[in-house]
Amino acid sequence: MLNLKFDLDNRLGFFKPLNATNGGPVHKRHSKTQWRSNFEAYKEARMPYSRNHDSGTVSAYGGPYSHDIMNIFRDFDADANDPASYDFACTDESILTTLEAGTKTFFRLGQTIEHQIKKHHTLPPKDFKKWAVICEHIIRHYNEGWADGFNLNIEYWEIWNEPDIVADDAAEKKTWGGTKAQFFDFYEVAAKHLKKCFPNLKIGGPALAWNEEWGNDFLAEMKKRDVEIDFFSWHVYNPYPRRIMVKAERIRKMLVENGYEKAESILNEWNYLAGWTDKYIPSIEVIHSMQGAAFMMACMSCAQCSPDVDMLMYYDTRPSIFNGAFDFYTLRPLKGYYPLKWYGMFYDMVSEIRTENDDEDIYTLCGIDKSEKTLCVVTYYCAESTDKQKDVTVELKKGGKYEVYLLDEEHDGELVAKTSNLCFTMKPNSCILIKEI
Repeated sequence: MLNLKFDLDNRLGFFKPLNATNGGPVHKRHSKTQWRSNFEAYKEARMPYSRNHDSGTVSAYGGPYSHDIMNIFRDFDADANDPASYDFACTDESILTTLEAGTKTFFRLGQTIEHQIKKHHTLPPKDFKKWAVICEHIIRHYNEGWADGFNLNIEYWEIWNEPDIVADDAAEKKTWGGTKAQFFDFYEVAAKHLKKCFPNLKIGGPALAWNEEWGNDFLAEMKKRDVEIDFFSWHVYNPYPRRIMVKAERIRKMLVENGYEKAESILNEWNYLAGWTDKYIPSIEVIHSMQGAAFMMACMSCAQCSPDVDMLMYYDTRPSIFNGAFDFYTLRPLKGYYPLKWYGMFYDMVSEIRTENDDEDIYTLCGIDKSEKTLCVVTYYCAESTDKQKDVTVELKKGGKYEVYLLDEEHDGELVAKTSNLCFTMKPNSCILIKEI
């Protein structure tokens, strides 16, 4: 029997934004005939941020007329100071729809990954300073009302995506078609220009794919060039939540050693993945399964306990094969929706409560609200196949009464009991939410 005793007198900090995602709701405010939407479910999950990377591939978000720099500013030879050079309509609609759901945009300034044999917009811009000026005007459109724009106070502006994916074969240069040295020059020009224009906004990047040596070289060079970095973004795909947190520790150490100890560490692409080749299709199947949902809950639970992660952004809630939250065709919630929704409930908590736990497969979250009511989630996640059940006792408040919600193969986060007895037999890859009443 595993006994999880939460000391309600030992209260920690707030709950970090860990159920942020890539991709907003699929919903058309301008259409009276389209009824396929996940807007209400998306809104209910209280996702704090949606990163708009790869949104230009999704027709519901505006497709090739949205989000990417070369989709908004379609002729690079046009006048960057002329509002007529910009096509904002589809990006506006996507951002406003997402904001209507209560979710802010985390704006990726750059281009969608290109998997096709010939690359078009992931090549280095032919004029780095002009590219930065174009981004400046995009920011002014959304935050200062320029070109019939808005005052949305979008905080996060990320420069590019995964520039460390390098290859000798041009067809494999999916994200940055230039050299490492070119990217360093490009980033310096863009970051310095935008920070000078908008000193109070958060300017960062570079959305590191995986190469930590490349990332260290980037940070060292930016420090040498006196480039401010408000946040460092990075990605990881892995089936082991605790290993992801070990990588987060390395990333934090790298930031500190290069003089960026105040920079936020933002993991803004993560998901289950056992491999990109022979294990790729089985991994996609896991993402859409109960095991994938338990993985999501385990990762958010780990990250809340880690001092090395400031934000998580799940990849993704776009209609895609990596979306474990919503069905591609119907947009109905999948098993992976409920961890996002459950984590959103913790934003009502004023303090985190922890427990000692030496079981590597059990993950916990617990908080207490301003009315002294507790909320707790226990997750049993297994990366490897097993049938072993685990007996778990949760100790919260003596004499407390609780609603118990279950997420497993047979239950979609539904109420299964009202009880004071918090003893459970948990199946592998299942989650229990315990809410004091």
